[in-house]
Amino acid sequence: MTLPVAKPTPASRLNARPVTLAVIVGNRGFFPDHLALSGRKTVLDVLEKAGIRAIIPDEDASNVGAIESLQEARLCADHFKRHRDEIDGVLVTLPNFGDERAIANTLRFAGLNVPVLVHAFPDRVAKMSIADRRDSFCGKMSCCNNLHQYGIRYTLTSQHTMDPTGDAFAADLKRFAATCRVVRGMKSARLGMMGARPEAFKTVRFSEKLLDQAGISVETLDLSEVFGRIERLGDDDAVVTAKLASIQGYAQTKGVPHTSLLRMAKFGVVLDGWMDDNELDATAIQCWTSMEEYFGVVPCTLMSMSSNSLNPSACETDITGALAMLALQLASGKPSALVDWNNNYGDDPDKGVVFHCSNLPKEVFIDEIPVMDYQEIIAGSVGKENTYGTIYGRISKDPFTYLRLSTDDFAGAIKAYVGEGYFTDDPIETFGGYGVVEVPRYQELLAYICNNGYEHHVTVNQAHVAGAVDEAFNTYLGWPTHHHR
Repeated sequence: MTLPVAKPTPASRLNARPVTLAVIVGNRGFFPDHLALSGRKTVLDVLEKAGIRAIIPDEDASNVGAIESLQEARLCADHFKRHRDEIDGVLVTLPNFGDERAIANTLRFAGLNVPVLVHAFPDRVAKMSIADRRDSFCGKMSCCNNLHQYGIRYTLTSQHTMDPTGDAFAADLKRFAATCRVVRGMKSARLGMMGARPEAFKTVRFSEKLLDQAGISVETLDLSEVFGRIERLGDDDAVVTAKLASIQGYAQTKGVPHTSLLRMAKFGVVLDGWMDDNELDATAIQCWTSMEEYFGVVPCTLMSMSSNSLNPSACETDITGALAMLALQLASGKPSALVDWNNNYGDDPDKGVVFHCSNLPKEVFIDEIPVMDYQEIIAGSVGKENTYGTIYGRISKDPFTYLRLSTDDFAGAIKAYVGEGYFTDDPIETFGGYGVVEVPRYQELLAYICNNGYEHHVTVNQAHVAGAVDEAFNTYLGWPTHHHR
């Protein structure tokens, strides 16, 4: 059987798709309605410059293109319902006080169930006459009060009123867009688990039912089927030679036996085809020691390539680790890596060493082209010749976000912890994929992990996006999340 060349996989399409916001412009009749009209134009221009698509009724569909009456609320809600599958979030903007009932009714009638950002324009001290006074400051409180009464969850801007053309609002908008991407991705994520859980790794057990209840699907494939599909591939098949070339262009392969590279290429073809056929957003793959004993390579390079292409892949069948990789990737637009909280760094209480042996995406490394080698840990039991395919490199000095997702069967919930830190350039000599991290109050975090039964695996991503992930999980998905600060 010759498998077709895999198409772009779903996770890369998730990241490529621009965020789309439904926009509600509030108005209140006894406040200057010219502010609602000009405010609408300002906000739409800001969204366009930010690369965010806006869905809003035509300007002439309502008085000054804003929402105030019951009829206008229904008109706006019907417009949103026609675009339901495109909308990732809602921006409520108040150029003047706004009618809180119309805003709440619009969201209730539309029934979108997506994140909502509430924004209010600031008044100018020099323009507080009846002709130009906004009172959005006060109107925002009334709007939020009604949303709270309606049971509609919402997000606030970093300041109570904000100039939408300023840098601070641009940062808020960027963070809200990240929250929308995470919520959108988590609600319908499709994960693939290749192989059984390694016998010794009870730490990566998870509840498939809890994930399914949250809209997250897990598709499985036994390694026997993988090896069977590989056997049907010829050494000279076009898809195999193309995958081999991509592997050799991805990492330095000097000293790696050609037989090992060919095995990796065939495994990569099967992996790509399986992901494409099942529309998988992320994968978790069994490695040691079945892959090495019965196939003769480690899958690390192919997993690294997949993660680097924004199709995250976690080792040791860590499905919730793969889900966390996807969440951080959606928030930042950058590849995620799964590592171990692995070692102390001397006697510094706020520093440590993270490590895997490794399948880390090459974008996280200092070196542009990482080195492929053999897996030193497993080689002692299965032989060096059966463990080629690891990716060696040091993680570059950068800010990062860490995240761990877990399914808690006793509580019947998906839970998480998230926080931020920095990769440093402190000296260290080791192997695999590794980095030195600095995390504020690191000892408190480690105690929290142990006291709450979290796994030693953690996802890292070279961007500071903990706030967006926290908002997505706690506010909109209802997943209890500890934000370590």
